[in-house]
Amino acid sequence: MKKQSLYFLTILVLAGILLSACSGGTSASLTGTWKLVSYESPGNLTPAAPDVDASVIFGEDGTISGNVGCNSFGGDYKVDGDKITFGPISSTLMMCAEAAIGDQETAVLNTLTETVTFVIAGDKLTITSADGSSVIVLARK
Repeated sequence: MKKQSLYFLTILVLAGILLSACSGGTSASLTGTWKLVSYESPGNLTPAAPDVDASVIFGEDGTISGNVGCNSFGGDYKVDGDKITFGPISSTLMMCAEAAIGDQETAVLNTLTETVTFVIAGDKLTITSADGSSVIVLARK
């Protein structure tokens, strides 16, 4: 009886390991602070402005906030598998001193709309717009 119980327990443990290793979706948490690395179209990424502390914060409570240029922003989000659905995002309306920083801010905020897909690989988060035309790459802070 002991031998049969040990065999059954071993099978259960192995099945659990295999199921967790093979499960689809994103296993790492989106929650936390992410620094903007690059953005724009998938084949032509633009590096983030070097002198701007551009970051996005995904809260455990389903809120998103941050600053990716010269304005603060905030809103809500919901994760379902490899998709993020954003509610309306509001932003302060200051004019950016440099056009490139304003362009960065516009590109990133325009991507954080409606439903997007995301992938977390190590400390990198890649968010792709619904139509696949724009990408944001972030690194965990």
